[in-house]
Amino acid sequence: MATASLSEPTLISFDHLHALCADALRTVGLGETDARIGADVLATTDAWGVYTHGSKSLSGYLRRIRAGGLKPDARPRVEAEGGAWAKVDADSALGMVGSSFAMTVAMAKAREQGIGYVGVRNSCHFGAAGYYAWLAAREGLIGISMANDLPSVAAPGSRGAITGSNPIAYAVPAGTYPPLMLDISIATVAGGKVYAARERGEPVPQGWLVGPDGQPTTDPSNWPAVGALSPAAGHKGYGLGLLIETLSGILTGASFTWRIGSWMTSDPATPTDHGAAFLAIDIGVMMPPEDFARRMEELIAEVHSSPRADGVDRLFVPGERDWERYDSAMVDGIPLPPDVVTSLQSAADSVGLDLAAYFR
Repeated sequence: MATASLSEPTLISFDHLHALCADALRTVGLGETDARIGADVLATTDAWGVYTHGSKSLSGYLRRIRAGGLKPDARPRVEAEGGAWAKVDADSALGMVGSSFAMTVAMAKAREQGIGYVGVRNSCHFGAAGYYAWLAAREGLIGISMANDLPSVAAPGSRGAITGSNPIAYAVPAGTYPPLMLDISIATVAGGKVYAARERGEPVPQGWLVGPDGQPTTDPSNWPAVGALSPAAGHKGYGLGLLIETLSGILTGASFTWRIGSWMTSDPATPTDHGAAFLAIDIGVMMPPEDFARRMEELIAEVHSSPRADGVDRLFVPGERDWERYDSAMVDGIPLPPDVVTSLQSAADSVGLDLAAYFR
């Protein structure tokens, strides 16, 4: 493996990272198709530069699969459905497998009915929500994805966590531009960034955390056992979190709030029963796709040409920087941060793979 200092990234090609993740998942019993699905989500997320939700999570998934909390031979299935909706039992599959299955069902419903909603129970942590929305966008549909999680985010005025970070994402085809894409949690910041600061022994910026008294703090040393993430935009993020909880947890029959297992810290032999929800919209039922593409191009061009503040060189639309990083990664390789490489080393060691071989 190429050497790097403790602060420098290490380059790996997309194909090699994909192969590493797929090989590791196969060693713990996943079939070829499911292993490649999981690997594609993780490698694509890293190529976007979202390192908190990419291959850094592989080690945790492997541990949970080996222990039995995730089933390597799971078979997600539609357990109830109507014209424009379905409910999926993910069968404790790797979160990427159940989620990709569910979005595929939502897309099929949308092509038949114009719109499709699919709710998922018996799932687990599914990585980057944006990946599943993109599955729809790359097929010419508008995609929306979301999931619930164990509480880690405060409500305005609470002394502790009330909702999960509950990610939500959308992706919209944009003609000659890459898809318009937003992937956010309802917290001010991703919990992974707080974990990273805690591991480095560094304080976090003001506004990221509240302490056990419900007041802002910059000390992450006892998080998540003590304190909670701040909700993005206060009551707005909190309210959005409860909508996501409703659509992905309450409506689907999945666990919700404190009933959800932690994919990182709870008994790895026990399913976590996360919930998720996926929506797809067929643009063609509303207008000719070429007209939609032209209108999206006009919208993006309008943003790009809008007046800028002093010192600002460009105005971006959501996802634009991710796609630029992705394009660069496909040519030059993915610059994995040191903490990701360390996590991949742990993952490779746990299943007997030679990590260095994938960096050659």
